[in-house]
Amino acid sequence: MNEAGKKVAFYTLGCKLNFSETATISRSFKNEGFDRVDFSESADIYVINTCSVTENADKRFKTIVKQAQKVNPDAFVAAVGCYAQLKPEELADVDGVDLVLGATEKFKITDYLNDLSKNDMGEVHSCEIEDADFYVGSYSIGDRTRAFLKVQDGCDYKCTYCTIPLARGISRSDTLENVLNNAREISAKGIREIVLTGVNIGDYGKGEFGNKKHEHTFLDLVKALDQVEGIERLRISSIEPNLLKNETIEVVANSRAFVPHFHIPLQSGNNEMLGKMRRRYQRELYVDRVAQIKKLMPDACIGVDVIVGFPGETDEHFLDTYNFLNALDISYLHVFTYSERDNTLAAEMDGVVPLKVRKKRSKMLRGLSAKKRRAFYESQIGTQRTVLFEGENKKGYIHGFTENYVKVKAPWDPALVNTTHSIELKEIDDDGMVRFEYCTETTEVLA
Repeated sequence: MNEAGKKVAFYTLGCKLNFSETATISRSFKNEGFDRVDFSESADIYVINTCSVTENADKRFKTIVKQAQKVNPDAFVAAVGCYAQLKPEELADVDGVDLVLGATEKFKITDYLNDLSKNDMGEVHSCEIEDADFYVGSYSIGDRTRAFLKVQDGCDYKCTYCTIPLARGISRSDTLENVLNNAREISAKGIREIVLTGVNIGDYGKGEFGNKKHEHTFLDLVKALDQVEGIERLRISSIEPNLLKNETIEVVANSRAFVPHFHIPLQSGNNEMLGKMRRRYQRELYVDRVAQIKKLMPDACIGVDVIVGFPGETDEHFLDTYNFLNALDISYLHVFTYSERDNTLAAEMDGVVPLKVRKKRSKMLRGLSAKKRRAFYESQIGTQRTVLFEGENKKGYIHGFTENYVKVKAPWDPALVNTTHSIELKEIDDDGMVRFEYCTETTEVLA
């Protein structure tokens, strides 16, 4: 198929992993002669990469389809991703959707586009999730100043609230050689920061060559990537606390390129709730992980995922979580309000928490997150850091992040995009970002 002059637009819902996969799918369209345009522009094909982690992601899908149809009612609309695997018929029934591709088919989307005429009914090509046992490497580039590099896919854990194993299949990994080659490619294109992503990246190495054993470990991956010349920054995305080993923390602490920033899912600070969720640790292990990081990297940023309103969570359970998080030396929270997902054990559990209570608990933890972030930023005032500026003009300002994930802003200057500078953090602005001064000895862009 050669579609020279045809236009394609993409919309990505959900996680960093989805962004990396959208970028890979986009490159397959480019190879077929398509021109990529913004989703707000008129296109011949709109591709929506779906997510099903939260109920809101499901609901947003219909809105996004309507957005595409408003711009071009005759455009071909395709849905891929997790929601497309879990509920393909549901997506196919949405007015305007022409094609739905499941987990094994999404990377072959251009094979299904011989005819771009609208369908009366969405055409579905999905698989049994057991068939999703092969690995497709991905990374995002070109849309951001940092790249998301996929190193692993799928999950063998059986958390009672989670649909991801049903949507993405078993845990499997890219080969170490391929990850390193992709990292070199990204670096060669001038991208200064690479974020490692996957479903359960701490499980890296399992299924690397199509078998279930670990050929390499996540520690091996971290050590090898740190040796790749040309990569300025490496950042670990979310990693399970039971898979974040002391040796990995030590390597990051002494690393050339890995930055002092960790995002570690907790989900609950109450051991009874962790058991009901079938998490593979108790809160004492989490305390130990945070202490080890802070011992070796006192200025490290630590983010936490937490779920409120899980079935059976009483006021006492919630306050246990709140007090636990309040006492921890962490930097911010990602708060998820529990929502029932089909085909999960949690959806069948007793002790359903009323939505009103879930929302109240969520609001309390979001308030705690703001307090934690403020305290972390205050602890960094007066320190010297390196900022990487991003590529968007936001109301006359350019934003950037330090290596330890402090967000700063400066008056918009396109020359600053994708450049790093040595700065001193000065004060917290009214909008919660940090003002800074360039360090006088290094006001030029750092190579």
